[in-house]
Amino acid sequence: MQLLSLTLAPQSHPPPPPGFRLFPSLAAPEKGRKFHQLLVLLLTFTAYAAFHASRKPPSIVKSILTNQTLAAINATANDQFTQNPVQNGTGWAPFDGPRGPHRLGELDLSFLLSYAIGMYFLGHIADTVDLRIFLTVGMAGSGIFVILFGLGYFLDLHSFGVFVFIQLFCGLFQSMGWPCVVAVVGNWFGKAKRGLIMGVWNSHTSVGNIIGSVVASSVLGFGWGWSFLLPGFLIIFVSGFVYLFLVVHPESIGFGTLSEKDVEMSVEGVALVDSEKIETENNGGVVIESEYDEGGSVAIGFFDAWRLPHVASYAFCLFFSKLVAYTFLYWLPFYIRHTAVAGVHLSHKRAGILSTIFDIGGVLGGISAGYISDIIEARAVTSLIFLFLSIPTLVLYRLYGSISTVTNVGLMFFSGLLVNGPYSLITTAVAADLGTQGTISGNSRALATVTAIIDGTGSVGAALGPLLAGYISTRGWNSVFFMLIVSISFAGCLLIRVVRSEIVGKLREGKWLWFGIIMNH
Repeated sequence: MQLLSLTLAPQSHPPPPPGFRLFPSLAAPEKGRKFHQLLVLLLTFTAYAAFHASRKPPSIVKSILTNQTLAAINATANDQFTQNPVQNGTGWAPFDGPRGPHRLGELDLSFLLSYAIGMYFLGHIADTVDLRIFLTVGMAGSGIFVILFGLGYFLDLHSFGVFVFIQLFCGLFQSMGWPCVVAVVGNWFGKAKRGLIMGVWNSHTSVGNIIGSVVASSVLGFGWGWSFLLPGFLIIFVSGFVYLFLVVHPESIGFGTLSEKDVEMSVEGVALVDSEKIETENNGGVVIESEYDEGGSVAIGFFDAWRLPHVASYAFCLFFSKLVAYTFLYWLPFYIRHTAVAGVHLSHKRAGILSTIFDIGGVLGGISAGYISDIIEARAVTSLIFLFLSIPTLVLYRLYGSISTVTNVGLMFFSGLLVNGPYSLITTAVAADLGTQGTISGNSRALATVTAIIDGTGSVGAALGPLLAGYISTRGWNSVFFMLIVSISFAGCLLIRVVRSEIVGKLREGKWLWFGIIMNH
């Protein structure tokens, strides 16, 4: 998922996109800034939703690629919720047989690991090119490799190495998306109500998951290859609109820069001062010295960024949070398919569609976490509350989700809300806050580096979670849920120091007096 800031050299803004030549009425002054801000939000939202839609097919087809062997293993694992074996047919080599779930986990790892590596490096390449072109290439490349994976069905392909190769390159192209969409939004919007705005906008991940699940599930009956072809063509189709109409910078179509106040708090973190050297000391005594690079922006060292206040805490918190979120992303349809609900095993199609409830909860979770954090002005406190509440919710979902469809849907919804809330908050508003904090005020490259650390570390966790689930699931799903709960516990514990710092800061500012009264009593 995710560098939050990319900047071009001053006075090097790209020309208007070609769609403005086809429709001159879209340019200023015929259309105002508000119109173009909405257009940018719509295009970036749709673009990243298409990215996530194209990631869903592997999770939807997992139960088809394996066979009845996994059900037999689960039935002998003394797991009371999987005593009724599911007949999955003959499966698809090389994912059938006892090692099928292991290889599916390794396939997820190949995608997510290349995605994490791309997150650390490809964002810096985007600094030197037109983000519209870069995003278009990432979308088109992702679509091509998603389609190639689906063609394995029609070509009767059974080479595990070829599938891994496809996923490796698909992950690299997918990693080109997040740096671009968030950087473009940062060019057009300031910091006001950042938590709420980013929470609403970041729902594109859950919306994309829902679309991908529905599309991939709806065509399973025609062969699992179609579950890849349709999302692949969808992202290529959307990339055409991005190429034609996405405006990266307001200046490209005649609008001025943001006001000084907006620039100071910009998500992009544009430099505020014109000095050649900035030297700032934080509360912990760490001195960060940064100099302008050739493009006119301020650079910060990778290790210096790690030493900034709370960066390491949030980075490792996101590691465990994203581990949980992506385990659900890649294995929830498979889990639903292999778990009897009211004594009945759902079909592949119904299991895939039902899994969208988790993502619907995630939409509300991201929005509510951002809104609450804006109200109480405490990102860490909000994240910790969501994380700790998700633990009993996951326990209840595992214990009682199989009683009926109603309980399954309800507990799955709240699980998605509580699991995705802090994950969404940290990848957007928290990363932006840390990259523009007072200790590095004026450093235009700090935000890119800080968010590379946070989101790159989180992506490593995202790669590890599905892999572990593939191996642990053969021991029974109780073991998988135990892993998820332990991960959430670690994520919450990593934020305790940050939460303490936030609470002390609020009390010193004369806020949260009610909290001080409660603690004194």
